[in-house]
Amino acid sequence: MAAHRLSLSFSLLAALALLAGCDQDAGANETVGPRPVKFVAASAAPAERVRLPGIVQARVETDLAFRTLGRVVSRKVSVGDLVRAGDIVAEVDPVALDLAVRSAEADLRNAEAQFENALLTQNRKRRLASTSTASVADLDLADQALKSAWAGVGKANASLDKAREQLGYAALRAEFDGVVTATWVEVGQTVTAGQPVLKLARLDQRDVVVDVPEAQFRSLRLGDRFDIALQLDDALRTSGVLREIGPQADASTRTHRLKIAIDQAPEVFRLGSVVTAAPPDVQQGAPIGLPATAVIRKEGADNVWVVDPTTHTVSMRAVRLDTSATDSRSVRVLSGLKDGEEVVVAGVNEIAEGQSVKLEQEPRP
Repeated sequence: MAAHRLSLSFSLLAALALLAGCDQDAGANETVGPRPVKFVAASAAPAERVRLPGIVQARVETDLAFRTLGRVVSRKVSVGDLVRAGDIVAEVDPVALDLAVRSAEADLRNAEAQFENALLTQNRKRRLASTSTASVADLDLADQALKSAWAGVGKANASLDKAREQLGYAALRAEFDGVVTATWVEVGQTVTAGQPVLKLARLDQRDVVVDVPEAQFRSLRLGDRFDIALQLDDALRTSGVLREIGPQADASTRTHRLKIAIDQAPEVFRLGSVVTAAPPDVQQGAPIGLPATAVIRKEGADNVWVVDPTTHTVSMRAVRLDTSATDSRSVRVLSGLKDGEEVVVAGVNEIAEGQSVKLEQEPRP
């Protein structure tokens, strides 16, 4: 009886193994259908014109300061006031400087008197020496005293000129036509020589200052013309010429500073106005726009799946992307694709090289 049961068990196990083998053979012989994927046809993307924010600034902006120590007795201008070259904008107490001028004038009169006395003495010694009444040595001493007195007159004149110039420093004058953009000193305050009193900016020379990312910096050249528009009113526009490119990128933002001259711009482009600057269009061939989901990064390179229209199989192809693009939902392909080629945009991580696919058109946004 036991032997019969053992024989029956072996028969059941053999039957189960045979059935399992048949199932495996059937699964192996079954053909896997094409994998459905979404695709788009590659087409040239319209060029996006970059607009950069900037600020209108004066090309020449100077801190005015007194060149002498003193107490401020008047400040004739405030922020926003227009001044002309030579206008007095502030003054310090001139009493001490005026006294210095008077002292220098007295020194000059004393030096002139000494010179006149030395001249008389030299003439007298010369007459006495001609009659042998005085010695030649006395005449030499008189000549030396006259020269010393004349030098004293020159020194006194120089000291007087210096004192008068110092008195002129009591009045702070504008160096050029411009507008006051800042003040730091009030009446009654004692200032030192060189301490800034106010800031003066020229109005006839204006720049738009723009910070440009490194990716866009490479294509710019001195002399390029920019379109400038006010941010508050885009209809107010002017043009400017790139006159300066910052040679070194900012350490924190990695941007280069550009200065665009707008000397002939309307007066509405006032100092401090916020504007947008559009650089010249630089075409490097027509880039192809694709959804960002089409790109698969492999071994440090950007790739896309390209569909063979004849066999409906996919192959991976390396592409070069425009790194200056700012839209995170799309990419611009500079090279590696041709216009009209079909590119997989969904399911890129689920397919393999040479795999058959079933295409479903992805509508473009």
